[in-house]
Amino acid sequence: MNFLMTLLMSGMLASLPITVPAHAPETHAPDNARNAHEDHAHPGENHDDEHDHDAEVVELSARQRSLASIRTETLTARPADYALYAPAELRSNDYTSYLVSPRVPSVVVRRHVALGEQVRVGQPLVTLFSEHVASAQADYRVARSEQQRVQKLGRAAVGEQRFVAAESTLATARARLLAYGLDDDALQQLIRDELPAGEYTLTARRAGTVLADDFRQGQLAEAGTPLMELADESTLWAAAYLPPDSPAQLPSGLPAEIKVGPITQPGTVLQQAHTIDPVTRTRVVHLAIDNREHLLHPGQFAEVRFLFRTETAVLTVPETALLRHADGTWQVFVEDSPGHYRAQAVTRGRTFGSLREVSGIEPGTTVVTQGAFFVASQIAKGGFDPHNH
Repeated sequence: MNFLMTLLMSGMLASLPITVPAHAPETHAPDNARNAHEDHAHPGENHDDEHDHDAEVVELSARQRSLASIRTETLTARPADYALYAPAELRSNDYTSYLVSPRVPSVVVRRHVALGEQVRVGQPLVTLFSEHVASAQADYRVARSEQQRVQKLGRAAVGEQRFVAAESTLATARARLLAYGLDDDALQQLIRDELPAGEYTLTARRAGTVLADDFRQGQLAEAGTPLMELADESTLWAAAYLPPDSPAQLPSGLPAEIKVGPITQPGTVLQQAHTIDPVTRTRVVHLAIDNREHLLHPGQFAEVRFLFRTETAVLTVPETALLRHADGTWQVFVEDSPGHYRAQAVTRGRTFGSLREVSGIEPGTTVVTQGAFFVASQIAKGGFDPHNH
């Protein structure tokens, strides 16, 4: 029975149709594993890293370089000059200027010079009248008369005390008139009765220019009221206003440039304040300016450039050599050989006028200082230009 069943089943299986796929799929585990690895790269692996500036290169023909006015420079570390800017105002030189004012209440009688006039030492400026001066003049005459009398009689005849008192009274009366503004010539006129009582004339104590004469004839001027200002304009001051965070010390003698409109004059630091103005929040620095040609005048506004030099050598490039990369970093373009340029990432530092300190690049490297934008545009389009421009 078992034998018959076996034969029957074998015949049935043989009679069934068997279908085989014409193209059966082939599986290769190692290849699939490799493809999966390529399709799913590990995080952090970027074969087209946008920070790889060195991969950005271009070759330019001589004609392209000429049309784009490309210039290059070999970098050399050297001390750099730089400037600090500050607004300023020109002032009279306080060491050579002079305010003319009465020492006692006085009335202006007449003026002798005009605004802007050049005056010499001893030249009459303004004549005044004062009751205080009239009293002092009278005291001087009495004291001088007494001194002459006792001097004629002699020390032995008048006694030591009277003789010394007469000398002292005359000296005091003379000093009082000098303190009021009279000079020795005025005292001689007083002795000769050539000076009206109470009148006195203020004279120029130094040569200079009349910068101000704010008074009128007949005006009552209190003691200390400025009537005129004289100044020697051959040397002026520039008061520069620096922000509080500016360099703490500007050494005396530091050179500077003072620009007033189209005029630029050299100057030097003279003195500086060590406190901050509570109103303007600035620090004042005074500079001396040689103005012997009288091109500048007090009251003019100016710009000051304090000139410095770094103590150590620094590597700098013109600002025109620096461009931003798409990733936000700064770059320059290095010329490896004539016409062959590549981008080089750098870090910017301090500013020195039109120059900028850079790091991340070696001295002796030749970089594009003019035409960097054209090089960047050629790199951006792969260096291909169908018109060869």
